[in-house]
Amino acid sequence: MTHHESSLANRLWTYQAERFPLKKTVPLLAVFSAASITVSANLAGRPLPPLSAYLIGFALVFVLFFQMRVCDEIKDHEDDLRYRPERPIPRGLISLKFITLLGLFLIPVAVVLALLWGHQLIWLLLIAWLWLCAMSFEFGMPVWLKARPVLYLLSHMAIMPLIDLLLTGIEWLPFGAPHQALWFFIALSFTNGCVLEIGRKLWAPENEIAGVDTYSSLWGRRTATIVWFVFIGVSLLLLLGVGIATKASVLIAPLGIVGAAVCFRAGRKYLRNPSPVNEKKVDTVAGLWVFLCYASAGFAPLLV
Repeated sequence: MTHHESSLANRLWTYQAERFPLKKTVPLLAVFSAASITVSANLAGRPLPPLSAYLIGFALVFVLFFQMRVCDEIKDHEDDLRYRPERPIPRGLISLKFITLLGLFLIPVAVVLALLWGHQLIWLLLIAWLWLCAMSFEFGMPVWLKARPVLYLLSHMAIMPLIDLLLTGIEWLPFGAPHQALWFFIALSFTNGCVLEIGRKLWAPENEIAGVDTYSSLWGRRTATIVWFVFIGVSLLLLLGVGIATKASVLIAPLGIVGAAVCFRAGRKYLRNPSPVNEKKVDTVAGLWVFLCYASAGFAPLLV
C-alpha cells in the first residue's frame, strides 16, 4: 500500500510515532504541566486550583510543543530533503503543507483555551508564541547563530521558561504575581531543556550523518558530554532549591542525587564506549531525569 492509498489517520499515526511520539510526549508534558501549576500553589501556600486548571495547562503545553515540532519541520525541510530523506515529510508520508496547516489550526484552539481560564493568560501565551516565531526564523541571523552552537542552544531553550511562565501563570495570575522562589523552578525548566536537547544529540560515531549537526560532532564527544554533565549538575542544584523552598528537601534531595548519579553513569558509559546502545541510554536517562525533576518538585511537597 502506498502513502497515497493509506488513510490520513494511519499516516498521521505513523508521523506521530516517528516525529512526535505520544507515548513519550504525553506523560512528560502531563507531569511538566501539573508540576508547574502545583509548585506555584505550594510555594505560595495556596490550595491547589481545580482540575480544569490542570486540563487547560496540559492542553496548552501540548499545543505549544506540537507547534515547536511543526516549526522545526519547516526550518529543517531543506536539510531533511538533502540529508534525512527517510523522515516522514521528505519521503512523502505526509506533506509539509498539511502539518503546517495543522499547527496553524491549533492557534485559535489555544486562544480559546486560554480565554476559558482568563484573558490575562493570553499575554503569556503570546509571549511564548513570539519567541517561537523568532526561533523559527533564527532571530533573523541564521548563519551567524548556527556558527555559534552555544548561543544557538541557549536562545532556543529560552522558550522553556516562557512556557513554564504560562503554565504557572494559570495558578498565580488570579493572585497578581508569582512567588519569588518560583524562579528556581522556571530556571529548572531552562536547564532541563538543555539536558534533553544535548542528551538526544550525543550520537555514536557510526550514526553521525554528514550535514546533520549534533553536539557530539560539533564539540567532540568528551566536551559535549561534559557540558551535558554541567547542565545536569545545575538542574540538580535548582531542584534542591525548589525542595528547600517547598520544605520538601527530605524527599527531593535523595531522589535528585540518585537520578543525577544515574545520568552521570550513563554519560561515562557513553564516553568509554560511544556505541548506539549507549547513545540510546543517554537519550533515555535525559528524559527520565526531566520527568523525575518535575514529578519530585511538583508532588513531593504534597507528601510532606
